[in-house]
Amino acid sequence: MKEASKIVDNLNEDEDPFWQLIEPLILSEFPRSEMERVIGFIEYSTNKRSLPPSIVDDKWRPHEEIHAFMASCSRRDGIPASPFRDTSAFPFIAELEANYEKIKAEFEALLEKESDRFQSVTSMNYKSGWKTLVLYYNGHGIDGFPYHLCPVTKSILDKVPVAGRIAGFNRQSPQSGIPLHSDGNNMWLTCQMGIKVPAGQKAWIRVGPETRRWAPGKCLLYDTTFEHETFNESPDEERVVLHVDFWNFADLTPMEVRAMQRIYQLREMYLQAEGLLEVGGKL
Repeated sequence: MKEASKIVDNLNEDEDPFWQLIEPLILSEFPRSEMERVIGFIEYSTNKRSLPPSIVDDKWRPHEEIHAFMASCSRRDGIPASPFRDTSAFPFIAELEANYEKIKAEFEALLEKESDRFQSVTSMNYKSGWKTLVLYYNGHGIDGFPYHLCPVTKSILDKVPVAGRIAGFNRQSPQSGIPLHSDGNNMWLTCQMGIKVPAGQKAWIRVGPETRRWAPGKCLLYDTTFEHETFNESPDEERVVLHVDFWNFADLTPMEVRAMQRIYQLREMYLQAEGLLEVGGKL
């Protein structure tokens, strides 16, 4: 398949018919009084607004890579920005950690029976030694996926507004890592729980100026608008994490989350209809 994040790639194209139609469509489905920041997101996507100095002047957040942005508005505070976030605002993270042993066993069952589902989901994956078994794509489940092999993982993720990329198990080969990049969307966060971590916690992620290491059964929560990179220092052990991109429901209203889910659903349908997005059979 093409990269999952392509759902919102090339947003800054003011001649794209999709973005000319989406505002009136959303306002026909959701109350205007709740859509101020969503409309702002659409205006950023069509170059009708500029990024604020808080991003442009932040050396750790490559503003030229920001392609989907929701700003503060007159009624509400903006979306907080820090490389790593406190996990306590998101109860599902504690639930993931409490079920670590079961989730690890489910990963091993999937690895044994569905190993051919591991694939590259971004252009950098193959070269960087990173492959993913996708459980959710663009916020929805995968037709025909053997969810009976991972019932606990599914039951927890079904409670989460999974965002416009993926949730799944990521494998990182020994002596490899993801090169420095940022993901350009400030409306969702990324949670990763260590499933298999090399001895001595030899796998790390740097987000902005801060570096942390994965631990078995523990989650890291971070903001991918900050530049980030990873590396597995082990010479012979892979690193596996459960990766979840989700709508930041601590800082977005429930109505905003639903509206953004609707936009991304429509964007996926549009790209598929235009032949610009192909969902591969392995999903």
